[in-house]
Amino acid sequence: MATEAAGVYPALQDRPLKGTICLFDVDKTLTPARANVTPEMLTLLSQLRHKCAIGFVGGSNLPKQQEQLGRNTTDVTTLFDFCFAENGLTAFRLGKPLQSNSFIQWLGEEKYQKLVNFLLKYIANVEIPKKRGTFVEFRNGMINVSPIGRNASTEERKEFEAYDKIHNIRRDLVDALKKEFPDYGLSYSIGGEISFDVFPTGWDKTYCLQHVEAEKDITGIDYKTIHFFGDKTFPGGNDYEIYSDPRTIGHSVEDPDDTMRQLRELFQL
Repeated sequence: MATEAAGVYPALQDRPLKGTICLFDVDKTLTPARANVTPEMLTLLSQLRHKCAIGFVGGSNLPKQQEQLGRNTTDVTTLFDFCFAENGLTAFRLGKPLQSNSFIQWLGEEKYQKLVNFLLKYIANVEIPKKRGTFVEFRNGMINVSPIGRNASTEERKEFEAYDKIHNIRRDLVDALKKEFPDYGLSYSIGGEISFDVFPTGWDKTYCLQHVEAEKDITGIDYKTIHFFGDKTFPGGNDYEIYSDPRTIGHSVEDPDDTMRQLRELFQL
């Protein structure tokens, strides 16, 4: 059943709104926060898919999106024309994987080691009330850096966060990285209680748009109308870059119910 799902929809070039695609954030846009999609949302997306192309773009990895959108029964890559996990670093078009990318592939081992060595030396010399473990966590699209270490307990995290507000441990480390590696093309994002992310500039949700634009060379479809729906569309939110990108029409949503309401209005569903 799952493998046949793509076959029940018109080919991309035969959709009534051929040059239109709707892209969706996942958490709090298609699903309640960290919870599963409702049958009502899946029905509406299916109706929309008969009119135009649809895709999701999430920061999490594919297994997380499978869990929220496909559950145990349906392959998530059959529910959308385009699936962009990790902002599009892992991407699927009509159920088939597209070329993927990773932080280490992009930066190269030599530069990556220089970066990690600098971080570990810096953290070794910084004085803070407590240190635990996992100071640099390697992920597919970024590295996550924590001066106290990701193994800190909840109490220790809160203690570090309060200390950091006064002593700016994370901010100073980010400034040191910018000074040391000005030509690496990296961006830094301080978030949560104990860490910050380091990732290539442009590897936010706009990264997936290159896959959308590539459709011109595959089927000749030029997606001139790209709708994006997301809940964190404010500056600093992880939907902001794609929401405000000149190539997209951004829609800010409160929750999945709001997404459904806006879709029904926009597309007469």
